[in-house]
Amino acid sequence: MSKFELKLPQMGESVAEATLTTWLKEVGDTIEMDEAVFEIATDKVDSEVPSEVEGKLVEKRFDVDDVIQVGEVVAIIEIEGEDSGSSTTEQEPGKESVEEEKEVVENNAVELEQQIETVASSVTNSQQDFSETKRFYSPLVKNIAKEEGVSVSELENIQGSGLEGRVTKNDILSYVEHRGQATTSKETTQNTKAEEPSAIKNNEIAAIEKNKVQAASSQSSVTIKEGDEIIPLSRMGKLIAKHMIDSISTAAHVQSFVEVDVTNLVNWRNKVKKKFEEREGEKLTFTPIFMETIALALKKFPLMNISLEGDSVIKKKNINLGMAAALPDGNLIVPVIKNADQLNLVGMAKKVNDLANRARKNELKPDEVKDGTYTVTNVGTFGSVFGTPIINQPQVGILALGAIRKLPAVIETPDGDFVGVRSKMYLSHSYDHRVVNGALGGMFVKTVADYLEDWDINREI
Repeated sequence: MSKFELKLPQMGESVAEATLTTWLKEVGDTIEMDEAVFEIATDKVDSEVPSEVEGKLVEKRFDVDDVIQVGEVVAIIEIEGEDSGSSTTEQEPGKESVEEEKEVVENNAVELEQQIETVASSVTNSQQDFSETKRFYSPLVKNIAKEEGVSVSELENIQGSGLEGRVTKNDILSYVEHRGQATTSKETTQNTKAEEPSAIKNNEIAAIEKNKVQAASSQSSVTIKEGDEIIPLSRMGKLIAKHMIDSISTAAHVQSFVEVDVTNLVNWRNKVKKKFEEREGEKLTFTPIFMETIALALKKFPLMNISLEGDSVIKKKNINLGMAAALPDGNLIVPVIKNADQLNLVGMAKKVNDLANRARKNELKPDEVKDGTYTVTNVGTFGSVFGTPIINQPQVGILALGAIRKLPAVIETPDGDFVGVRSKMYLSHSYDHRVVNGALGGMFVKTVADYLEDWDINREI
């Protein structure tokens, strides 16, 4: 028999870990090719992970609610085949041989039980330590601490570079890398202290004040009064919250706003939507029209279709539009329209409707929520005039579509200006000022506005 290692696949460009939510198979169960073995959840999507082989599940490496890194082995599947260790012609072993084997097995069992107790005790103590600390640590930081043998007391002394002093992955990896230099550092510090007492004292005072601020922040709590309802954050809610905080602490957000007269577009849609639905069997909403227009603008401004990796800008070849969609439970998910610039309006409408419908039913596949290069969110769906959306990392821009409203407006004509009723909306463009300056960010959203205002009222579908 050979064994196959079922690993956690890559779930998206920015996804490094996932939470195991459900085991769909038990040890001993037979598994067919492409049959789901377990379910996982990220901040983007819940998904089933299928088996790449046919066989029997013989080992589970993780429990429900464990956080798993991409590429880690989650399960072992035994595949049927020749076993060189078995033979039907072997003679039955003698009694002495059996007793010796029994004794070896018993000794190994005792030793294994002791190892399990030691590991279990270590894990339990580690979990209790983490539960006792009031400082927030992400699951990834905790896992690294456990693997590298970093105690909670050591973690407490690490100066975090994240928001509000939070310890990041880079912080703990840097600590582990320079851990062996701790003794040398102490001796150096003592020597330096003797030579420069005033400078060291000032640094120590600054560190103490910083720790006081962090301690006060970690100890702050909301007063709960009688009648208040406590609603725990859902697993996806926690992941989304972390993703948003990480984005705010990573990207330099700045916004540009443009008012758009979409009267021609609204009149055209009202004229063709019934014919479109009868012919294509799909409803023609404003969303695919906006998506088509934004894809054209990204083609004109390719430096909005980028990501920042260290000191390098990665200009994306494909234009993959993320489409933020609200879920029934209040959370958000961002299905991605791949190669959006290659779709006509009919193809875009079919794709938008399909992804939106399956998103609401939680039927999206992992591949359909990854590799986005730019994101669009329609805040107007909920009546908002405009918004300041948070960038979906590792992208550098996101466009919010405001509600379309009828407003009085000045209309210029050859015979003079007059006031009329027009359909208008706001476009809100958030972009990463580290790599996108105000000129590029402003020109991009203005180009989207121009495309919408110049919509051909006689356009054929």
